[in-house]
Amino acid sequence: MTKKEVNVFQMALLEVKDLKKYFKTKSGLLHAVDGVNLELEKGETLGLVGESGCGKSTIGRLIIRLLEATEGEILFEGKDLAKLNKEGMRRMRRKMQIVFQDPYASLDTRKNVFESIGEPLQVQKIYSNKKEFEKRIYQLMETVGLAQRLANSYPHELDGGRRQRVGVARAIALNPVFMVLDEPVSALDVSIQAQILNLLQRLQQELDLTYLFISHDLSVVKHISDRIAVMYLGQIVELSDYKAIFKEPLHPYTQALLSAVPVPRIDVQRERIILEGDVPSPIAPEPGCRFAGRCRYCEEICKTETPSLRKFPQGRYVACHFPGNRA
Repeated sequence: MTKKEVNVFQMALLEVKDLKKYFKTKSGLLHAVDGVNLELEKGETLGLVGESGCGKSTIGRLIIRLLEATEGEILFEGKDLAKLNKEGMRRMRRKMQIVFQDPYASLDTRKNVFESIGEPLQVQKIYSNKKEFEKRIYQLMETVGLAQRLANSYPHELDGGRRQRVGVARAIALNPVFMVLDEPVSALDVSIQAQILNLLQRLQQELDLTYLFISHDLSVVKHISDRIAVMYLGQIVELSDYKAIFKEPLHPYTQALLSAVPVPRIDVQRERIILEGDVPSPIAPEPGCRFAGRCRYCEEICKTETPSLRKFPQGRYVACHFPGNRA
């Protein structure tokens, strides 16, 4: 399946502007997300990558308002989600859905497959006719590759792959146009990961879906994404199409991440970049580049001035004082 060509002139389906989320702690404000700007075009997949604790999942939850933002705007189809009341947001969630990382934790253990998939249809009061309601549920099961015999099965009776298929069926039940995929395959076996990724790609093509695909695994993100955004400690440090970012990463952190991706060829040697130093605290961070303490190219300006996310040729964005010059 070929990836979608991104049209930079098309109006964005989703715009995230200067998004911030701070959590109060005893030691001060924890900057989980700190000034993130993103755009997603209709029909594309944006991969969001970074190590654990960098704020990837928080962004996903902020976008669909499972968490409320400290500052910033989230515009979906031109509408500011922060200005919607509870009922307005409930209606908007027909268009915005999420698939969680742990398929077991995301399902109600007291509900069987039929009840779990049917729950969003009941909440949104889509069907008043019982026959049509049941028909839709079985149709969704078939779409995601679940046999009808599993309709009365409970989560503990299913393997991880089938549980995640239930989660996907529930997410597409309301015919959304945008989905947050929060590490949807990281809890699954490798063989099952491929099946779920292929399912998600097929559904995107058939249903014209837009994805924010969150993962720490660059090899998985490369397989499914049109563009990739790299996060470090609450900030986007690099944003580019998937080909450019794998061919020539410009930010030192992206270079380090890519150096850790296994190459399945014995005749290809890749320099392994070992990050030294400690990860700085996200609580009341000091000015300067947050990667400075671990960067092998760090200079004095990196410690005192925070680099902005600047635009480079071919639609690339990098937050670094010396992008790619010394790779």
